[in-house]
Amino acid sequence: MPDFSGGEVGWVRFEDFTSKRPFTFDSGETIPEFTLRYETYGKLNAARDNAIMVFHALSGDHHCAGVHSFDDAKPGWWNTMIGPGKPLDTTRFFVVCSNCVGGCQGSTGPGSLDPLTGREYRMNFPQITVRDMVRAQGRLVFDHLKIESLAAVVGGSMGGMQAMQWGIEFPERVRRVLALATTARQNAQAIAFNEVGRCAIMQDPEWKDGAYERNQGPDVGLSVARMMAHITYLSDKGMQRKFAKDRFEVASYLHHQGKSFVNRFDANTYIYITRALDRFDLYGPFNELWRAFLPMQARALVVGFTSDWLFPPAQNREIVYAMLKAGKNAAYAEVEMDYGHDSFLMDAPELREIMRAFLKEENA
Repeated sequence: MPDFSGGEVGWVRFEDFTSKRPFTFDSGETIPEFTLRYETYGKLNAARDNAIMVFHALSGDHHCAGVHSFDDAKPGWWNTMIGPGKPLDTTRFFVVCSNCVGGCQGSTGPGSLDPLTGREYRMNFPQITVRDMVRAQGRLVFDHLKIESLAAVVGGSMGGMQAMQWGIEFPERVRRVLALATTARQNAQAIAFNEVGRCAIMQDPEWKDGAYERNQGPDVGLSVARMMAHITYLSDKGMQRKFAKDRFEVASYLHHQGKSFVNRFDANTYIYITRALDRFDLYGPFNELWRAFLPMQARALVVGFTSDWLFPPAQNREIVYAMLKAGKNAAYAEVEMDYGHDSFLMDAPELREIMRAFLKEENA
């Protein structure tokens, strides 16, 4: 039975927002409409200025806190951070999280029907960027929820990319940017891992150039892609501890990760989102990261983790150096944890206090 003791948001439900206006992607391609699935926690105050937008990582979705039913095996993916008295305190803040455009958990993506043809987009869906995700979320926040400004934008990994992009895209509408375990540009190693994952999917005979039927997709390829990506989310020390009794148990663990991922994720979406991550580049054509942050007005905090070798601390520090060079109010915090890239998802007292202190200053 779900735990509804103090600090929990309890029962939650998702909602769908559909923008009926055409949406043009950075690629120049346009779709006539799109839907974003989202959840909210806490209450919007009378001034409508206490909202926090939370962004999910590659394999995440809109469900970041609470439970939908008694059948839920576990609560939302950031339940440790969202709720009464938690860093994202729902007695103070109205927290919003949406499945990004291009996703496969209720938002419009490759598996959605094209209203112009009545058929699934599949690989005819426009290529997406992190900026596209942010601009679509802007319609949810400003047009649908009628929120003029956000108290904060918060996210880890791909969510951190979105948080930074929000601060750049909507500088007058964001007061705090909190980005964790992220990067301003993926390095060659991260791109290489993503490419191998895409190859595993695309070389599966069931991929069929993306034209597979529902529940008949490239399960083997997607599972392998997830298994390999999951390795990059862990650390050597963390794995040694987790599999101290039998190091060969790591094989069954990875197979479990791959199988469970196939049951909830779409292969084409995986291809689209990993390509969006690979193309994310705030350094720009002149390789000067600081210029990207010139529009930003928000106060920023970037958090790195010592054992993260996918987006290591040096990449997180580089973001803060660039913000400071651009004359912004920015700070860096580094947390010593053994969980690798996934550290930002863990319930760690030091991380809780860092986030709580940064967000508590919001009204200062």
